[in-house]
Amino acid sequence: MRVKIPFTKMHGLGNDFVMLAGPEAGGLSLHPDRDRETLEKLAAFLCDRHFGVGADGLILPAPPTDASRFDTRFVYLNSDGTWAEMCGNGIRCFALFVRDLGLVDKDAFTVETLAGPISPRINPDRTVTVDMGAPILEPKQIPFAAEGAKTPVQRHMLPVLDKDVPVTPVSMGNPHCLVFQGELPEALEPAVYGPALEKHAAFPAKTNVEFVEVINSRHLKVTVWERGCGFTLACGTGACATAVGAIMLGKAEHDVNVELPGGILRIQWDGQPQSHVMMSGPATYVFQGEIEIPAEVFPPVVV
Repeated sequence: MRVKIPFTKMHGLGNDFVMLAGPEAGGLSLHPDRDRETLEKLAAFLCDRHFGVGADGLILPAPPTDASRFDTRFVYLNSDGTWAEMCGNGIRCFALFVRDLGLVDKDAFTVETLAGPISPRINPDRTVTVDMGAPILEPKQIPFAAEGAKTPVQRHMLPVLDKDVPVTPVSMGNPHCLVFQGELPEALEPAVYGPALEKHAAFPAKTNVEFVEVINSRHLKVTVWERGCGFTLACGTGACATAVGAIMLGKAEHDVNVELPGGILRIQWDGQPQSHVMMSGPATYVFQGEIEIPAEVFPPVVV
C-alpha cells in the first residue's frame, strides 16, 4: 500500500526545499514533537534527488506551542533526515508559503523556530526581509568547544587535517564556521576542508562551513558547505553569519551584499552584539505535485 501526499517545491537562491502544507497534509497525522523518527524518514525520502522530489531540506508549518507569542511554527529537516534549528533561505520560502496558503493573514508575523522567534516581513515585490535575531557569539552557545576560545571567537587557530586554520565561529541559531581565505597562505579546498570542519571535534553539534572571499567592504563571496547537505547554492543563516564575522573583523561595512553561488542576499547589522541581523532576499516557487510514499519508506502512515 502506498500513500500519496501533495507538495510544493520552492527555492531561495537555489537552496531548494520540499514544502508540505502542514502535519495533516495528504491525510498524514504527524506532530514534530511526537513523530520525529517518521518525519526524519519522510525528509530523507522526499529530498532524495533520485527517488524522491529532490531538495536540500523538508519544511512544514505546525501549530505553535504558544499561540499568544507565535503566529505559526517552522519545522525544518535536512536532506539526510537530521533536524536543523533554522534555515535563512528556508524561512523566506516558508514566510511566503504560509502567507499564500492563508495560514497567516498578515505580511509581517512571528515564527516559532528551534532557534527562537524569527520575524519575517513580505515586501510589496514579494521579496522577504527577515529579522534573524542577534548573533550568538559565546563559544558554549554556538557550540564551539576548542580550548582557549574567547567571546567573540575570532581567528581561532584550529588544527584541521594537515593545517592550522584560523576560524571565526558564529551562530545564527545554528552553528557556522567562517574561513576567510585571504587569511591563509593558500586558499583551502572546500571539498576537502568543508567535511573535515563540519565534523571537527571542536563543533560538538557539527557545523556549517563558509569559505569567504572579501571582494570589497560591501561585497563578500561565499562557498557554503552545509551541515547535513554538503555543497549548497545558498545558505541564509550562513550569509548572516558571514556578514557578522566580516563586520567584527573590520572586513565589511554594516550593510553588505553576500554573494552565494545561487545569488545575492543583503545583510544589515550594526555591529553591536545584542543588535539583530536583517536579511533580505527572494523566495521562489518552482512547481507543485503529488508523490507516492512507499510503505517500506514510511510505514507509520499505512493503515
